[in-house]
Amino acid sequence: MASSGKLEVEVEVKSTPEKIWHSLRNTETVFPQAFPETYKSIELVEGDGKSIGSTRLVKFAEVVPMITTTKERIDEVDEEKKVVGYSVVEGELLNFFKSFKAKVGVAPKGDGSLVTWTCDYEKANEEVPAPELFKDFAVKTFHDLDAYLLKA
Repeated sequence: MASSGKLEVEVEVKSTPEKIWHSLRNTETVFPQAFPETYKSIELVEGDGKSIGSTRLVKFAEVVPMITTTKERIDEVDEEKKVVGYSVVEGELLNFFKSFKAKVGVAPKGDGSLVTWTCDYEKANEEVPAPELFKDFAVKTFHDLDAYLLKA
């Protein structure tokens, strides 16, 4: 039986919650512009990209090993609390994980924000390592997004 787990990381940034939230709700335009070395494109497949049930196809640049695309479905949105949750429904990631669900939340912290990323996963088999690299990827992404927004 493959094991399940949960990862969580909190990242303090200088940008306001509104700026971070706006970027997270508009990843299909913001992320490929802010991170062209990581994201080739993020395309809307179904829906408006913001509401529950919307799906997007994420195409990664060569910098992401073994994963070229993921299709993600938005499962949860709370505009007031600034929380969005999504599941990976297609792509190479599912060769390693039976399920992979993530949630991102943004809250005020001092003059900036606290971004919280959580991930619930079930490994495809016991040989698959825990997805610690995604935790590092999330930290880097939120710090880089903050730097991008502060320059804008």
